[in-house]
Amino acid sequence: MTIAAKEIKLLVVDIDGTIAGESNKISEPVKQAITAAQARGIQVAIATGRMYRSALRFHQDIGSTLPLIAYQGAWIQDPICQHVHQHLPVPREIAQKLLDYFEQPELRSLLSVHFYINDQLYVREITTETQIYSERSGINPIPVGDLRQVLSTNEPTKVLALCNDTNIIDNLLGSLRSQYTPAELYLTKSVATFFEATNPFVNKGAAVRYIAEEMLGLQSSNVMTIGDNFNDVEMLEYAGIGVAMGNAPSKVQAIAKWVAPSVEQNGVAVAIEKFLMS
Repeated sequence: MTIAAKEIKLLVVDIDGTIAGESNKISEPVKQAITAAQARGIQVAIATGRMYRSALRFHQDIGSTLPLIAYQGAWIQDPICQHVHQHLPVPREIAQKLLDYFEQPELRSLLSVHFYINDQLYVREITTETQIYSERSGINPIPVGDLRQVLSTNEPTKVLALCNDTNIIDNLLGSLRSQYTPAELYLTKSVATFFEATNPFVNKGAAVRYIAEEMLGLQSSNVMTIGDNFNDVEMLEYAGIGVAMGNAPSKVQAIAKWVAPSVEQNGVAVAIEKFLMS
């Protein structure tokens, strides 16, 4: 099925590895391409695994007037009126079980565990991985020692485990996918070193569908999405035009309708030119 450019009314883009590369900023060619799409009446939104407060500057950079999809869609908030359209946290009991799993003797020293509660980042201690993460995201982590303290009265929006050894992250994902059904937890990787767990009803595809259909009265054929990793798969599958970045893993590229150049080659600008400016 060929979808004409004129049918696309909504463009949704991921941040890291998609509109922002090593520089942690949106390049001028990508900004200009997004502005050109908006000038044609196409609305643009962001869907990211990042915290809401960490994603906000990118949302402002592209001049989006739509709600911001953060935490893979667990948190959807309108920055203009501050209305939270959706917040779906991880159930407390499951978060506690995940923490027990991460703190097994053979894993505890290998993982940096992040709990996101009320758009704040709580950690056991500030590890090297956490420090690098916080610098890129512009967030000050709050070290609390025992993370069970923050779980006693809160449910996390997202649980993240970081490890520089990608094999450990892959094993973690495989092991926990055998323990939890998709009806209990949504498990994914946003980058090769990040294991992420959210509420089972959360994924970027469901969040994009909410904005497209519930808010804007559109259909999937009116939507184009661009992403670069496994947490983007559902929104790439949902959209009439799902574009994977050239830096995406091959399995992500395989499900896309088209593969753009890499983030460092301004792939989003190339995709916009190809599909939305013709």
